[in-house]
Amino acid sequence: MNWISNYVRPTINSLFSRREVPENLWQKCPECGTMLFHRELSENLNVCSSCDHHMHISPRARFADLFDGGIFTEVPVPEVTVDPLSFRDQKKYPERLKAAQKKTGERDAMLVAEGEMNRTPIVAAGQDFAFMGGSMGMYVGNAIIAAAERAVKLKRPLILFSAAGGARMQEGILSLMQMPRTTIAVQMLKEEGLPFIVVLTHPTTGGVTASYAMLGDVQIGEPNALIGFAGTRVIEQTLREKLPEGFQRSEYLLDHGMLDRVTARKDLKSELTAIVRMLMGLPPVVSGELPKPDAQIPKIEISETVKK
Repeated sequence: MNWISNYVRPTINSLFSRREVPENLWQKCPECGTMLFHRELSENLNVCSSCDHHMHISPRARFADLFDGGIFTEVPVPEVTVDPLSFRDQKKYPERLKAAQKKTGERDAMLVAEGEMNRTPIVAAGQDFAFMGGSMGMYVGNAIIAAAERAVKLKRPLILFSAAGGARMQEGILSLMQMPRTTIAVQMLKEEGLPFIVVLTHPTTGGVTASYAMLGDVQIGEPNALIGFAGTRVIEQTLREKLPEGFQRSEYLLDHGMLDRVTARKDLKSELTAIVRMLMGLPPVVSGELPKPDAQIPKIEISETVKK
């Protein structure tokens, strides 16, 4: 046995070999190119600290910041028929679903939860663009209906965070039928006098924009979010004209009356709280715990000199 080659050399190589760095420790900002440490990026709600670019954030991570203490209860969503059309392109539809579920850890493209936001009870629904582009299928339709029914039952406002490329082509006409279904769900809230607030994130396009995403009592956009029905290139080819700078972005839509606000992600919680409490007729939220009055406060005697 050659102990030099079998023991000494591997030991030396292990001491001087480079340590492998996990690929997910750093993320490059797609807007300015700054390399961002994953922990700092997560603490900043996936917003670039250099250029303030708002990156994708999952509904679960968003809810962890939105709800007090990161505590919320998931609202159950009815199951749907998997692959009702036996759709297949390069892969079978069930295979794509399993891959998306493994990637995101979620059942489908929308998460519904209930809890308190700055001590204000709400129901929230968040769309996940990482799950097949946040596409609107039968599950998303069921999720919005479940969220609306829960809000009506608890007499709470519904806040929805949209992020989608449109309808899910693997479900065909069944996907498009979610547009009238979700519109009826929103109408349920309006009939009960409950606020429906929509936060449009990047991107919100297609049938989602043509239905529930534009039916809010208050429409809020995240900075520089792409919001529209058809894509910019499709519109340009149809009109045969060059579109204005920043067309279909949040700031452009705000200037042209399609949005009420454009709010940075870090300010959303406080702004949503103020809007919800105002629409629900509640007093402004009080930060912190106020001290209880002391019953043993001594009585102050005023001297005769002071009285005169």
